[in-house]
Amino acid sequence: MIFGTLPSGQQVERVELSSGRLRAEVLTYGAIIRTLEVSGVNVVLGLDTLDDYRTRSRYFGAVVGRYGNRIANARFTLDGVEFALPANNGPNCLHGGVEGFDSKVWTIAERTGSSVTLTLTSPDGDQGFPGTLTASVTYTLADDALRIDYTAESDAPTVVNLTNHSYFNLKGGGDVLDHVVQMEAEHYLPVDDDKIPTGEAAPVKGTPFDFTEPHTVDERYDGAYDHCFVLDGGAIKVTGGELTMEVTTTEPGVQFYAGGMLDGVATPFGPFAGLCLETQHYPDAPNQPQFPSTVLRPGERRASTTTYRFI
Repeated sequence: MIFGTLPSGQQVERVELSSGRLRAEVLTYGAIIRTLEVSGVNVVLGLDTLDDYRTRSRYFGAVVGRYGNRIANARFTLDGVEFALPANNGPNCLHGGVEGFDSKVWTIAERTGSSVTLTLTSPDGDQGFPGTLTASVTYTLADDALRIDYTAESDAPTVVNLTNHSYFNLKGGGDVLDHVVQMEAEHYLPVDDDKIPTGEAAPVKGTPFDFTEPHTVDERYDGAYDHCFVLDGGAIKVTGGELTMEVTTTEPGVQFYAGGMLDGVATPFGPFAGLCLETQHYPDAPNQPQFPSTVLRPGERRASTTTYRFI
């Protein structure tokens, strides 16, 4: 089903998925999850038209890459060679640059009634990143859950950090300030004024970043969360209204963003209309060797899985 046509004439498809009480719409543009319904309630923020996604989006529902999150000063060094990237977030490169994976048209490789696999080839030098990278994302609805499987391969050394940037609102409307969050994370990554990690993994105990026990989004820190938490292999739970979402992942971290910078002007949604749980490797890992490596070399295959289960 055609969702829209880009100025280039390239068409964007919409794929419908269903399983049990779950329904979803996925776009080939940005591999976007446009809707995710649980018993008829849409729990993600989505836009009405392709033009909205091109001009009014804050990565709503998209797969971001080649490197999700920030790379400091829009540059990194790999094997002694420095690579310059677009600076699209102050001095930093955010979510892969000006034309990241969120603005590319992906190819449908396989689909069933409950799953779809999308692929994308990013050429050598795309947004300054080395190597031709082949990425895939598979969305599967099953057992009251959305499962996302990512893979990536490259023909030259590069860095990669793929994640999905869906904004969740489990009530289907209003704001998420009353959503209750709990996560098994004993540490988080403090950041500087440009939201670049300082390099340490700080204990959450005694800070507003301690979600080892449940807290509402607005209970502390004015709800202004946009930080990476170090996961300890356990689950993240979010409850809004009568619905609970349990998130599990193979990734080492999760960027918890409460949507405080949505303004209702540049986008159709106001502050805190939805929260993001972007499972990923750490921000600025290419420049911070003490972090888990995001380097991908020829012959290797990077794979990760994240599951959002609804209770």
